[in-house]
Amino acid sequence: MKLTVEQLHVTLDKQPILSDVSLEANKGDIVGLVGPNGSGKSTLLRAVYRSLRPERGVVRVDGDDVWSLSPRAAARRTAAVLQDGGGSPTGLRVREIVALGRTPHHGLLGREGAEDHRVVEEALDRCGARPLADRDFVSLSGGERQRVLLARALAQDPRLLVLDELTNHLDIRARFEVLELIRATGTTTLAVLHDLDLAVRLCDQLVVLHEGAVVAAGPVLDVLTPEILRTVFGVVARTERHADGVIRVTYGAQPLAARAPREPEPAEAPRTTDTSRASDDMPHASPAAPPASDVPRAPDLPEPSDVPA
Repeated sequence: MKLTVEQLHVTLDKQPILSDVSLEANKGDIVGLVGPNGSGKSTLLRAVYRSLRPERGVVRVDGDDVWSLSPRAAARRTAAVLQDGGGSPTGLRVREIVALGRTPHHGLLGREGAEDHRVVEEALDRCGARPLADRDFVSLSGGERQRVLLARALAQDPRLLVLDELTNHLDIRARFEVLELIRATGTTTLAVLHDLDLAVRLCDQLVVLHEGAVVAAGPVLDVLTPEILRTVFGVVARTERHADGVIRVTYGAQPLAARAPREPEPAEAPRTTDTSRASDDMPHASPAAPPASDVPRAPDLPEPSDVPA
Protein backbone atom coordinates (compact mmCIF):
# COMPACT_ATOMS: atom_id res chain seq x y z
CA MET A 1 0.00 0.00 0.00
CA LYS A 2 1.27 3.45 -0.86
CA LEU A 3 -0.14 6.87 -0.03
CA THR A 4 0.74 9.68 -2.42
CA VAL A 5 -0.25 13.31 -1.95
CA GLU A 6 0.53 15.51 -4.95
CA GLN A 7 0.50 19.31 -5.05
CA LEU A 8 -2.43 19.63 -2.65
CA HIS A 9 -3.91 23.12 -2.31
CA VAL A 10 -6.72 23.97 0.10
CA THR A 11 -8.42 27.34 0.61
CA LEU A 12 -10.92 28.01 3.40
CA ASP A 13 -12.80 31.30 3.74
CA LYS A 14 -10.66 32.68 0.92
CA GLN A 15 -7.52 32.00 2.96
CA PRO A 16 -4.91 29.52 1.67
CA ILE A 17 -4.47 26.78 4.27
CA LEU A 18 -2.32 24.34 2.28
CA SER A 19 -0.07 25.34 -0.59
CA ASP A 20 1.18 22.69 -3.02
CA VAL A 21 1.72 20.03 -0.35
CA SER A 22 3.23 16.73 -1.49
CA LEU A 23 4.25 13.65 0.52
CA GLU A 24 4.50 9.87 0.34
CA ALA A 25 4.02 6.99 2.77
CA ASN A 26 5.19 3.55 1.73
CA LYS A 27 3.78 0.24 2.89
CA GLY A 28 4.13 -0.23 6.64
CA ASP A 29 5.64 3.22 7.22
CA ILE A 30 4.52 5.50 10.02
CA VAL A 31 4.75 9.07 8.77
CA GLY A 32 4.32 11.88 11.28
CA LEU A 33 2.96 15.32 10.49
CA VAL A 34 4.53 17.88 12.81
CA GLY A 35 4.50 21.65 12.96
CA PRO A 36 3.21 24.57 15.01
CA ASN A 37 -0.48 25.15 15.63
CA GLY A 38 -2.21 26.48 12.54
CA SER A 39 0.29 25.01 10.10
CA GLY A 40 -2.36 22.91 8.29
CA LYS A 41 -1.78 19.43 9.74
CA SER A 42 -5.40 18.53 10.53
CA THR A 43 -6.58 20.07 7.26
CA LEU A 44 -4.17 17.83 5.38
CA LEU A 45 -5.53 14.78 7.20
CA ARG A 46 -9.09 15.75 6.30
CA ALA A 47 -8.11 15.89 2.65
CA VAL A 48 -6.42 12.48 2.89
CA TYR A 49 -9.36 10.67 4.45
CA ARG A 50 -11.82 12.32 2.07
CA SER A 51 -13.54 14.68 4.49
CA LEU A 52 -12.39 17.84 2.71
CA ARG A 53 -12.06 18.16 -1.05
CA PRO A 54 -8.96 20.12 -2.06
CA GLU A 55 -9.11 23.02 -4.47
CA ARG A 56 -6.48 21.27 -6.54
CA GLY A 57 -4.08 18.38 -6.24
CA VAL A 58 -4.69 14.68 -5.72
CA VAL A 59 -4.60 12.09 -2.94
CA ARG A 60 -3.91 8.52 -4.08
CA VAL A 61 -4.22 5.34 -2.05
CA ASP A 62 -2.84 2.34 -3.90
CA GLY A 63 -2.71 4.47 -7.03
CA ASP A 64 -6.41 5.45 -7.01
CA ASP A 65 -7.60 9.01 -6.51
CA VAL A 66 -9.67 8.83 -3.31
CA TRP A 67 -12.25 11.17 -4.82
CA SER A 68 -12.80 8.76 -7.70
CA LEU A 69 -13.94 6.11 -5.20
CA SER A 70 -17.36 5.77 -3.61
CA PRO A 71 -17.53 6.72 0.09
CA ARG A 72 -17.82 3.05 1.07
CA ALA A 73 -14.90 2.02 -1.13
CA ALA A 74 -12.78 4.84 0.26
CA ALA A 75 -13.67 3.81 3.85
CA ARG A 76 -12.54 0.27 3.14
CA ARG A 77 -9.10 1.64 2.28
CA THR A 78 -8.67 4.40 4.86
CA ALA A 79 -9.68 4.50 8.53
CA ALA A 80 -9.44 7.67 10.61
CA VAL A 81 -9.15 8.13 14.36
CA LEU A 82 -9.71 11.78 15.22
CA GLN A 83 -9.49 13.94 18.33
CA ASP A 84 -12.47 12.99 20.50
CA GLY A 85 -13.65 10.95 17.53
CA GLY A 86 -15.86 8.81 19.69
CA GLY A 87 -18.00 11.61 21.03
CA SER A 88 -20.25 10.32 23.79
CA PRO A 89 -22.40 7.56 22.29
CA THR A 90 -24.45 6.87 25.41
CA GLY A 91 -25.79 3.35 25.65
CA LEU A 92 -23.36 1.73 23.21
CA ARG A 93 -21.09 -0.96 24.52
CA VAL A 94 -17.48 -1.20 23.48
CA ARG A 95 -18.08 -4.24 21.28
CA GLU A 96 -20.83 -2.34 19.43
CA ILE A 97 -18.52 0.64 18.90
CA VAL A 98 -15.84 -1.60 17.40
CA ALA A 99 -18.42 -3.38 15.22
CA LEU A 100 -19.22 -0.03 13.57
CA GLY A 101 -15.90 -0.42 11.81
CA ARG A 102 -17.44 -3.17 9.69
CA THR A 103 -20.08 -0.82 8.22
CA PRO A 104 -18.13 -0.06 5.01
CA HIS A 105 -18.04 -3.79 4.27
CA HIS A 106 -21.75 -4.56 4.56
CA GLY A 107 -23.54 -1.18 4.76
CA LEU A 108 -25.71 0.25 7.50
CA LEU A 109 -28.58 -2.11 6.74
CA GLY A 110 -26.47 -5.18 6.06
CA ARG A 111 -26.33 -8.09 8.46
CA GLU A 112 -23.14 -8.94 10.26
CA GLY A 113 -21.74 -12.32 9.33
CA ALA A 114 -19.26 -14.69 10.88
CA GLU A 115 -16.35 -12.87 9.23
CA ASP A 116 -17.47 -9.57 10.75
CA HIS A 117 -17.62 -11.10 14.22
CA ARG A 118 -14.18 -12.63 13.78
CA VAL A 119 -12.64 -9.32 12.70
CA VAL A 120 -14.24 -7.44 15.61
CA GLU A 121 -12.97 -9.93 18.17
CA GLU A 122 -9.50 -9.84 16.63
CA ALA A 123 -9.46 -6.02 16.76
CA LEU A 124 -10.45 -6.11 20.43
CA ASP A 125 -7.61 -8.51 21.15
CA ARG A 126 -5.01 -6.56 19.18
CA CYS A 127 -5.79 -3.38 21.10
CA GLY A 128 -6.08 -5.02 24.50
CA ALA A 129 -9.73 -3.98 24.69
CA ARG A 130 -11.38 -7.36 25.24
CA PRO A 131 -11.75 -6.79 29.02
CA LEU A 132 -13.72 -3.64 28.12
CA ALA A 133 -15.98 -5.28 25.53
CA ASP A 134 -19.19 -5.23 27.58
CA ARG A 135 -18.70 -1.83 29.20
CA ASP A 136 -20.53 1.34 28.22
CA PHE A 137 -18.20 3.48 26.11
CA VAL A 138 -18.87 6.63 28.18
CA SER A 139 -17.60 4.88 31.32
CA LEU A 140 -14.08 4.51 29.91
CA SER A 141 -11.01 6.58 30.69
CA GLY A 142 -9.29 8.59 27.97
CA GLY A 143 -6.67 5.93 27.32
CA GLU A 144 -9.28 3.18 27.21
CA ARG A 145 -11.38 5.15 24.73
CA GLN A 146 -8.40 5.57 22.43
CA ARG A 147 -7.82 1.82 22.49
CA VAL A 148 -11.44 1.22 21.52
CA LEU A 149 -11.39 3.80 18.72
CA LEU A 150 -8.20 2.28 17.34
CA ALA A 151 -9.86 -1.15 17.50
CA ARG A 152 -12.82 0.23 15.55
CA ALA A 153 -10.44 1.58 12.91
CA LEU A 154 -8.67 -1.78 12.65
CA ALA A 155 -12.04 -3.51 12.27
CA GLN A 156 -12.40 -1.60 8.99
CA ASP A 157 -9.43 -3.65 7.80
CA PRO A 158 -7.90 -0.53 6.21
CA ARG A 159 -4.79 -0.18 4.12
CA LEU A 160 -4.12 3.26 5.59
CA LEU A 161 -4.58 4.59 9.13
CA VAL A 162 -5.04 8.34 9.62
CA LEU A 163 -4.56 9.51 13.21
CA ASP A 164 -5.15 13.03 14.52
CA GLU A 165 -3.58 13.65 17.93
CA LEU A 166 -4.37 10.16 19.16
CA THR A 167 -2.32 10.73 22.33
CA ASN A 168 -3.89 14.09 23.18
CA HIS A 169 -5.02 14.43 26.84
CA LEU A 170 -3.57 11.03 27.79
CA ASP A 171 -1.25 10.46 30.73
CA ILE A 172 2.30 9.43 29.90
CA ARG A 173 1.76 5.68 30.40
CA ALA A 174 -1.35 5.67 28.21
CA ARG A 175 0.57 7.57 25.52
CA PHE A 176 3.28 4.93 25.32
CA GLU A 177 0.69 2.15 25.32
CA VAL A 178 -1.12 3.73 22.36
CA LEU A 179 2.17 4.24 20.49
CA GLU A 180 3.01 0.56 20.94
CA LEU A 181 -0.42 -0.39 19.59
CA ILE A 182 0.06 1.76 16.50
CA ARG A 183 3.50 0.30 15.82
CA ALA A 184 2.19 -3.24 16.31
CA THR A 185 -0.56 -2.87 13.68
CA GLY A 186 1.95 -2.88 10.81
CA THR A 187 -0.49 -0.69 8.87
CA THR A 188 0.70 2.28 6.84
CA THR A 189 -0.03 5.28 9.06
CA LEU A 190 -0.20 9.05 8.68
CA ALA A 191 -0.34 10.69 12.11
CA VAL A 192 -0.51 14.24 13.43
CA LEU A 193 1.60 14.57 16.57
CA HIS A 194 2.32 17.70 18.60
CA ASP A 195 4.70 16.03 21.05
CA LEU A 196 8.05 15.87 19.28
CA ASP A 197 9.46 13.42 21.83
CA LEU A 198 6.72 10.93 20.94
CA ALA A 199 6.96 11.71 17.23
CA VAL A 200 10.65 10.83 17.02
CA ARG A 201 10.04 7.57 18.90
CA LEU A 202 7.09 6.43 16.80
CA CYS A 203 7.70 7.61 13.25
CA ASP A 204 9.85 6.30 10.43
CA GLN A 205 9.51 9.55 8.50
CA LEU A 206 8.50 13.09 9.42
CA VAL A 207 6.88 15.83 7.37
CA VAL A 208 7.26 19.34 8.81
CA LEU A 209 4.48 21.77 7.92
CA HIS A 210 4.84 25.50 8.43
CA GLU A 211 2.30 28.08 7.30
CA GLY A 212 0.62 25.53 5.05
CA ALA A 213 3.74 24.35 3.22
CA VAL A 214 6.14 21.44 3.57
CA VAL A 215 9.49 22.79 4.75
CA ALA A 216 11.19 19.43 5.40
CA ALA A 217 10.44 15.73 4.87
CA GLY A 218 12.37 12.51 5.34
CA PRO A 219 13.98 10.41 8.09
CA VAL A 220 13.67 11.85 11.59
CA LEU A 221 17.32 12.78 12.11
CA ASP A 222 17.54 14.39 8.67
CA VAL A 223 14.41 16.47 9.23
CA LEU A 224 14.53 17.72 12.82
CA THR A 225 17.75 19.66 12.51
CA PRO A 226 18.67 22.40 14.99
CA GLU A 227 17.86 24.95 12.29
CA ILE A 228 14.34 23.54 11.69
CA LEU A 229 13.73 23.31 15.43
CA ARG A 230 14.74 26.94 15.83
CA THR A 231 13.06 28.52 12.82
CA VAL A 232 9.83 26.47 12.74
CA PHE A 233 9.26 25.49 16.37
CA GLY A 234 11.07 28.38 18.04
CA VAL A 235 13.19 26.24 20.35
CA VAL A 236 16.87 25.55 20.86
CA ALA A 237 17.17 21.76 20.62
CA ARG A 238 18.74 18.86 18.78
CA THR A 239 17.80 15.28 17.95
CA GLU A 240 20.18 12.37 18.34
CA ARG A 241 20.12 8.59 18.50
CA HIS A 242 21.21 7.37 21.92
CA ALA A 243 23.15 4.21 22.71
CA ASP A 244 19.88 2.34 23.32
CA GLY A 245 18.86 3.05 19.72
CA VAL A 246 16.11 5.49 20.68
CA ILE A 247 16.01 8.93 19.05
CA ARG A 248 15.43 11.69 21.58
CA VAL A 249 15.00 15.45 21.49
CA THR A 250 17.35 17.34 23.81
CA TYR A 251 16.42 20.91 24.63
CA GLY A 252 18.88 23.65 25.49
CA ALA A 253 19.22 25.13 28.98
CA GLN A 254 17.42 28.16 27.56
CA PRO A 255 15.00 26.38 25.20
CA LEU A 256 13.29 29.42 23.77
CA ALA A 257 15.08 30.40 20.59
CA ALA A 258 16.71 33.79 20.79
CA ARG A 259 14.99 36.54 18.90
CA ALA A 260 16.44 37.41 15.55
CA PRO A 261 19.17 40.05 15.90
CA ARG A 262 17.99 43.57 15.35
CA GLU A 263 18.90 45.28 12.14
CA PRO A 264 22.03 47.43 12.61
CA GLU A 265 21.28 51.11 12.93
CA PRO A 266 22.47 53.26 10.03
CA ALA A 267 25.91 54.78 10.54
CA GLU A 268 25.90 58.39 11.71
CA ALA A 269 26.86 60.84 9.00
CA PRO A 270 30.29 62.47 9.59
CA ARG A 271 30.08 65.84 11.27
CA THR A 272 31.27 68.83 9.26
CA THR A 273 32.84 71.98 10.65
CA ASP A 274 30.36 74.85 10.93
CA THR A 275 32.36 77.91 9.93
CA SER A 276 29.60 80.17 11.18
CA ARG A 277 30.33 79.06 14.77
CA ALA A 278 33.43 79.29 16.83
CA SER A 279 35.00 76.17 18.18
CA ASP A 280 33.44 74.80 21.36
CA ASP A 281 36.85 75.21 22.94
CA MET A 282 36.99 78.94 22.21
CA PRO A 283 34.92 81.80 23.63
CA HIS A 284 31.89 82.35 21.50
CA ALA A 285 32.18 85.39 19.25
CA SER A 286 29.33 87.55 18.17
CA PRO A 287 27.70 86.38 15.01
CA ALA A 288 29.26 87.83 11.92
CA ALA A 289 27.42 90.78 10.45
CA PRO A 290 25.36 89.91 7.42
CA PRO A 291 26.49 91.25 4.07
CA ALA A 292 25.52 94.82 3.38
CA SER A 293 23.22 93.71 0.64
CA ASP A 294 21.25 91.75 3.22
CA VAL A 295 20.80 94.70 5.67
CA PRO A 296 17.30 96.19 5.38
CA ARG A 297 17.32 99.76 4.13
CA ALA A 298 15.69 102.54 6.21
CA PRO A 299 12.99 104.44 4.39
CA ASP A 300 14.25 107.50 2.52
CA LEU A 301 13.72 110.76 4.44
CA PRO A 302 12.16 113.63 2.56
CA GLU A 303 14.48 116.37 1.35
CA PRO A 304 14.23 119.69 3.26
CA SER A 305 12.67 121.24 0.22
CA ASP A 306 9.88 118.72 0.39
CA VAL A 307 8.93 119.54 4.00
CA PRO A 308 5.83 121.74 4.09
CA ALA A 309 6.29 125.15 5.67
